[in-house]
Amino acid sequence: MNKLTNDQIRQNVRNHYQQIAVKEVNPPVAGSCCGSPSDADSLSSQMGYSTKELTAVPQGANLGLGCGNPQAIAELKAGEVVLDLGSGGGFDCFLASRQVGDNGKVIGVDMTPDMISRARNNAVKGNFTNTDFRLGEIEHLPVADGTVNVIISNCVINLSPDKQQVFNEAYRVLQSGSRLAISDIITTTELPPEIKNDLNELYSGCISGASSLEEVKSMLQQSGFTSISIEPKDESKSFIKDWVPEANVDDYIVSAVIKAKKA
Repeated sequence: MNKLTNDQIRQNVRNHYQQIAVKEVNPPVAGSCCGSPSDADSLSSQMGYSTKELTAVPQGANLGLGCGNPQAIAELKAGEVVLDLGSGGGFDCFLASRQVGDNGKVIGVDMTPDMISRARNNAVKGNFTNTDFRLGEIEHLPVADGTVNVIISNCVINLSPDKQQVFNEAYRVLQSGSRLAISDIITTTELPPEIKNDLNELYSGCISGASSLEEVKSMLQQSGFTSISIEPKDESKSFIKDWVPEANVDDYIVSAVIKAKKA
């Protein structure tokens, strides 16, 4: 099998999510965590979103893409500046927007132009005036140094072919004393070769690119983060098993709550 370059992997992921971005709301196709769900609200409720949260955003913002509810674990406060890595249609940004209020700000970064357009349109529809959606790669954030209070992300960092650079950038843009609170996929055991070497569908599906708990912790430490906490959520296997049923991926991966601080 030919090795793909980081840029080829990134382009595969971008193409995958571009196709999702231009679909109608809740398209009638099968999907996964990072796929194209047939019932986004139902999937999101399994990930920990309440009915109140699901009905608080514009139609088309929730694409069912995720593996948890990061803004619920971020302990957001009024007036904070929040950055969402891989913001998609804006779902988590809009929920965070309500928590930080008019004096706060939520920045969403996504590398897919159609996702940014979708999120911006949703912001207009929902009158979310404290959100700002920016086109960019999470390895090269279009955000100034030390300007963010909280970083959230939902099942996105596993998609990066250079995760260390993502955490380095996250550390750069955070203010001292600020924090990172994300939901992401980690491996619980070594991925079999047929999964690990699938750098197209299974990588874009949030599986092949996952790192172990120890690897994530090491990368966070190398970036400078402290107070690192990584909590696997075994209950996530209940929906992970449906991502690629024939591959039994729930034997190898799990969703985790990942938290860290910048001193």
